[in-house]
Amino acid sequence: MTDPRGTSTTAGSDAIHAALVAHVDAHHARQVAFLREIVRVPSDTPPGDNAPAAARAAELLEGLGFAVERHPVPASFLRDYGMASVVNLIVRQRFGDGGPTIALNAHGDVVPPGEGWTRPPYEGVVEEGRMYARGVAVSKSDIASYTFALEALRAAERGGAKLCGTVELHFTYDEEFGGLAGPGWLLSHSLTKPDYAIAASFSYAIVTAHNGCLQLEVTVHGKAAHGSMPKTGVDALRAATAILDGLYAEADRLDAVKSKVPGIDSPTLVVGRIEGGINTNVVPDRVVLKLDRRMIPEESPDRVEEALRARIEAIARAHPGVRVDVRRPLLARALEPRPGHERLVGALRRHAERLFGVPIPAVGVPLYADARLYGEHGVPIVMYGAGPRTILEANAKRADENLVLDDLRRATAVVACALADLLSA
Repeated sequence: MTDPRGTSTTAGSDAIHAALVAHVDAHHARQVAFLREIVRVPSDTPPGDNAPAAARAAELLEGLGFAVERHPVPASFLRDYGMASVVNLIVRQRFGDGGPTIALNAHGDVVPPGEGWTRPPYEGVVEEGRMYARGVAVSKSDIASYTFALEALRAAERGGAKLCGTVELHFTYDEEFGGLAGPGWLLSHSLTKPDYAIAASFSYAIVTAHNGCLQLEVTVHGKAAHGSMPKTGVDALRAATAILDGLYAEADRLDAVKSKVPGIDSPTLVVGRIEGGINTNVVPDRVVLKLDRRMIPEESPDRVEEALRARIEAIARAHPGVRVDVRRPLLARALEPRPGHERLVGALRRHAERLFGVPIPAVGVPLYADARLYGEHGVPIVMYGAGPRTILEANAKRADENLVLDDLRRATAVVACALADLLSA
C-alpha cells in the first residue's frame, strides 16, 4: 500500500517509524548536550580558522561510535580562497546491500557574533526550551539532527529493520565563503558520489530551489591631491558616488523582475561595504565598493555579470582620469530542482506533516547556499532540517540566535523516518 506521494505505508514501516520516533525522543537530552558542545567551539568565518571546530565534532561523533573520515583542504587552496583552515568530515553508514547513497550535509562555520547579545554567543545557554548561540540555527543544529537521525536508524537496524543503502554525513566548514572548500571540494575530488542529498534548513518547509549570488569588488582609481587644490587630483570618491547611483538605480529596476518559483520574489542588489580615501584633507585616490547581486533561478549568471561590468565601466568612462578594476570574489549559481528530488520531498513531507501537524510546503528561498553544489554535480537535493519558519524567527546571523529544541527533536525524527522510507528494502 502507498500514500498519494508514493511512500510505503505498510504496518511494518509504521512500526519502524514509531521505533525511530521513540528512539529520538528517548535520546533528546543527549542530543541537546551534543549540540551544546558543537556550538561552544567558535568557527567565525571570516577569519575561517575552522579546523578546531571540525576536530571537536569528529571527537563527539567518534564518541557515539561513528567512524569519521577527516579531509583537510590544503593550505595552498585556502590561501587564495581567503580562509585559514578547513577540515571536512564524512561518516559513511552502510546498511544492507543495494539501495541508494544519501548524503546529509550541514555546515559548521558561522558569521561572527557581532554586537547586541544578551547571552554569551558561545555557551549554548538553554532557557525556556530554546538554545541560544551563534550558529545554533544556521546550521550547527543540523549537525545534531542528522547525527541523531542516523543513530536512530542504526538502532532500528539492530532491532530488525531491513534497510538497504548508505547514509553519509557531510559536515563542512566554509558555507559562508561559498562552499568550494566544503561540498565543492568533496564532490570535485570524488570523495563522495551520492544518489540523493539533504542539506541543512528549517523544519516548516522543504526547500527545492534557491537564488544564486554574484559578488563583485569594484576598485575605483583616481589621483590624490591636497585638499586645498582638489582640481590637481582625480577624485575617486566622486566617480564612486556616480557608480553607486547607477547601481542603486539598477537595484530599483530589479523590483519589477519576478521569479516563477514559489517563495522567490525578485533579484536584489546591495552595496554592502565601502572603503577608501587617505585622510580628511586629501582627495581620495582609491575607493572600493563591494556589491552583492542575488539572482533568481531564471537568470543567467554570465549575462548578469556582463551587464553589471558594462554599466560600471560606462559610468567610469564619464569621469576623465578614473580607472576601475572589477574582481569577482564569488559566483554561486542558483539551485534548481533536479529530477528525482520529488522522492525526497514526498518522504520528508509525509513525516513532517505527521509530526509537526501543519502543512509543509515545497518552496524556493531567496538566499543562496552550498546545496547548489550537489545540484551542479547532478545530485537531486532538497534542504530540510531543524528550525523555525523563517530566518528572522531564529535571529539567524543576528544577536541572540536561537533554536526551539522541540523543533530539533521533531525534525530529527522526520529525517530519520524519511531516510527509513528511502532505504526501505
